[in-house]
Amino acid sequence: MNDIKKIVLTGGPCAGKTTALVRVIEHFSSLGFKVFTIPEVPTLFTQAGMNYLTKNEGFFYEGEKATLEIQLALEDKFQRMAQECSQPCIIVCDRGAMDISAYMAPEMWADITRAVGTTTAELRERYDAVLHLVSAADGAEQYYTTANNAQRYEQMNEEGLRIARSLDKKVIHAWKGHPHLRVINNHDDFDTKMRRVLKEISSVLCLPQPIEEERKYIVEIDGQLPDDCIESDIVQTYLQSEPDCEVRLRKRGFDGKFVYVHTTKKKTSAHEELVTERQINLSLYEMMLGLADPQCTTIEKHRHSFIWQGQYFEVDTYQGALTGLVILETKGIADGEPVKFPPFLNVVRDITGDQEYYNHNLAKKNHKE
Repeated sequence: MNDIKKIVLTGGPCAGKTTALVRVIEHFSSLGFKVFTIPEVPTLFTQAGMNYLTKNEGFFYEGEKATLEIQLALEDKFQRMAQECSQPCIIVCDRGAMDISAYMAPEMWADITRAVGTTTAELRERYDAVLHLVSAADGAEQYYTTANNAQRYEQMNEEGLRIARSLDKKVIHAWKGHPHLRVINNHDDFDTKMRRVLKEISSVLCLPQPIEEERKYIVEIDGQLPDDCIESDIVQTYLQSEPDCEVRLRKRGFDGKFVYVHTTKKKTSAHEELVTERQINLSLYEMMLGLADPQCTTIEKHRHSFIWQGQYFEVDTYQGALTGLVILETKGIADGEPVKFPPFLNVVRDITGDQEYYNHNLAKKNHKE
């Protein structure tokens, strides 16, 4: 059967999804992939007469239910088409099923998914990766515009920017718990944002990527973290592996529910590595724990993930023997681009590229002590 990857491009208003879709089609078609694209269903519905701002609850319910049904039907039809192709295929969705949940109360979403015969967990599992492009309304306000989408409700004024930022946060929370959720920052150079999209999709397709050091800092928390943080508990176990290869299991908990991921990182050259991630079930996770590297101990940490002024951060508070260590890691900030440190964090030390603080080495050091 053809190896088909299904990827969601999502994010708040004016995030660059339309441009990203064009870049994805051009780039991966040139590499020999057949690229299918699923259009943004709510935009199709709005153009056809749906009013998502209606106060008629029955009309809104039926419209959102139909939106989900058509979204799933389009994806399923293109999946069947892709299975008949001889070349490797990518299905790129301009927003995915979970985006719909961000625009209604949880109770209505539960009613709609039940009526359609699915669940939130099943809808997240439909996709191999979710790329969340941060809205220009957050950290790149000078680029925010409604010119490329006449259907956009979030207008180019202070109230519109506030609504856009709020929607951006709601959408990212809707995808909370997906094992391959990646947040694509805003940049002064828009091409940098687009290159990050192509890099993340290339990773999903198991294409070797340049080794890049995300900027990392030892920090102290001095104040209240944002209320809209995504919180999770992480248990990371390293498995026995061959030289120049790192294999790990990760158990990540969100609100009492857990996701299990098996990751392999292998250097293909001095400057490139191949990273393969796959979600596994609890039974396989427990079985693979038997392959744990005896030279490493388990890493446990509590993570706060959030967007601050258009940049994505993860704050890991380590537990167990590493209690007291707090590391801030940036995601996707380009070389030479300043880090917009949140005021509630004090930077103690820049540890970017310091191998002593790689999680694998922390696990080894912790074991020896």
